[in-house]
This record gives sequence, structure tokens and C-alpha cells, in this order.
Amino acid sequence: MAQHNELGKKGEELAIDFLVKKGYSIRDVNWRYQKAEVDIIAQKNTILAVVEVKTRSSTNFGNPEDFVSPKKIKLLVTAIDEYVTSKDLEVEVRFDIIAIIKEQDSFNIEHIEDAFLHF
Repeated sequence: MAQHNELGKKGEELAIDFLVKKGYSIRDVNWRYQKAEVDIIAQKNTILAVVEVKTRSSTNFGNPEDFVSPKKIKLLVTAIDEYVTSKDLEVEVRFDIIAIIKEQDSFNIEHIEDAFLHF
């Protein structure tokens, strides 16, 4: 596996652990609908958190959250609409980003709630 794929997989594992420690239950990981892939779908009480995980080895080219494109946002919104409808969920949907930066032997994790409001 390419090194960036390994970093991305590690980032998703860290994000799941982070969310579980914050009291979220993980409903789905890498859920697909049409051309969209949702990294993590988590729930805490009545909030369904749709989480895009971005992991980078440095911030030389920008912060991890800067790499979520408008096209990706549109795909995520369409996918999660299908998810909520098909599962007949009564939840409030929130789109989050978990930005992870590898710093030598550790990782800096930032959870940005309602991230798409900032775009």
C-alpha cells in the first residue's frame, strides 16, 4: 500500500477512536452511495455526524481541512440524504471534518463541527 494510503487509513482509525471517546457511536465507515464515499457516519444522541477525515504529514501545502472541495461537499450531502431516507432516521445531520496532522511520532487531531458552514 502506498505511504499516503497508509497515512489515510491510520487517520481514519484515529478519528474513530477519537469520536468513540467523545461519546459517539459509529454507524458506518467508508459508506458508499453513487460516486460518494462517506468516511465516518457517527451518532451522538439525535445528531448524525457525517465526518470527512483529512490526514496530512505536514501543513506545507495547507491545512487538512482546506482539501475538502465543493464537489466533495455536494457528493456528501447527496449521499447522506439517501442514507437518512433509506434508514428512516429521525436525526439532525451535521457535517464535520476531522483534520489530522502527523507530527513526528504523534498526531494532532482537530474536530471541526459544522465544518461546511465555514466554506
